[in-house]
Amino acid sequence: MAGSSFRRRKSVRGIVLQGGFLALIAAVVIGATLTARDTLAKQGLTSGFGFLRKATGWEMNFSLLPTTTSDPYWWYLLMGLLNTLFMGVIGLTGASVLGLVVGLMRSGRNPAARLLATLYIELFRNLPLILQLFFWYAMANALPAPRQSLEIGRALVNARGIYLPGLAIGPGTVALAILAVAVGACVAIWVLAARRFRRMEPQRQRRLSLAALGAGLALAAVAVLAGHEPGTAWTSWPALAGLKVDGGFRVQPEVYALAIAIMTYGAAYVGEIVRGGFKAVGRGQMEAAAALGLSPWQIFSRVRMPLAFRAMLPILINQYVWLIKATTLGIAVGFSDFFMVIASSINHSGQTFEFIAILMGGFLLINFTLAAVLNRLNRAIALKGHQTTGVQ
Repeated sequence: MAGSSFRRRKSVRGIVLQGGFLALIAAVVIGATLTARDTLAKQGLTSGFGFLRKATGWEMNFSLLPTTTSDPYWWYLLMGLLNTLFMGVIGLTGASVLGLVVGLMRSGRNPAARLLATLYIELFRNLPLILQLFFWYAMANALPAPRQSLEIGRALVNARGIYLPGLAIGPGTVALAILAVAVGACVAIWVLAARRFRRMEPQRQRRLSLAALGAGLALAAVAVLAGHEPGTAWTSWPALAGLKVDGGFRVQPEVYALAIAIMTYGAAYVGEIVRGGFKAVGRGQMEAAAALGLSPWQIFSRVRMPLAFRAMLPILINQYVWLIKATTLGIAVGFSDFFMVIASSINHSGQTFEFIAILMGGFLLINFTLAAVLNRLNRAIALKGHQTTGVQ
């Protein structure tokens, strides 16, 4: 009894000490917040987020939806977040495709292909990303003037950008169409990966995922039809008009320079991850597949690639999260991503703490969402009875 009473008193004393420590931390935080608020008020700076409704007074050089100088800060922040997501999707997709090719070359039996892949990885992996960004941006600025534009098919390339043939619709309609397709693709992937659909027949599950993707494509088509002006041509072709290029769809140098830098740099790491994933597949499994009479393509697509992908995915999650954060380097070449919009807004409004909090919250939302989706996919494809790892 005496021992249990002593332990009870000790437990109560520990709870009191912990409560006092937490109260002390809370008092310090509240005191620092009130002091900072008084200091900012004396300097003419007000705290809070009411400024988000004020007009910015400056222009964005790139946005997926129309922007003007009279737009409020919250709209610019949303456009910057969309630009970051847009660049992240392009960079991650390009890095994945190129990295898969490089990884297959590194894992193949052709000595020339292995040498080329090794040179690529050693070159792009060992150069800083910002240096590669400056290189591609300098190459873009070294292109000829508009009058001497390079013609590649129906496209025109000059120092002001790449002018591609496109649909005669506004950028807002294009953004809505892309969003519809992206949402449909995400729903289709979720249907294939979610556990609640496991009880469904595989054929029906595939039909449901294809229906979700088809719905996204249908909504994109409706957006395109709604955004087209009646009586005008459906396509717009770039053509020289004096010192400028009229028509077509312009890709700015800042956009494609950053996209190329992220894709080539990320592909070097993804290529090594792919090579490691293929190395993790044992020879016995492929020999067993060959003994069953499977063709080389069937062995690769049904045995080697699925098993390798299970080994790659946890490491790919970390790489993808890092590449999303790498989009912030766009500020070095003037790309209006989320980070650049925040930096410009701080310079124009002086609301440093609020904008830093918004920046942190935005990237936490993006990366936590990406990690959660990929971790769910990682658990869905894991072999039964095996533990999986992922980004927490």
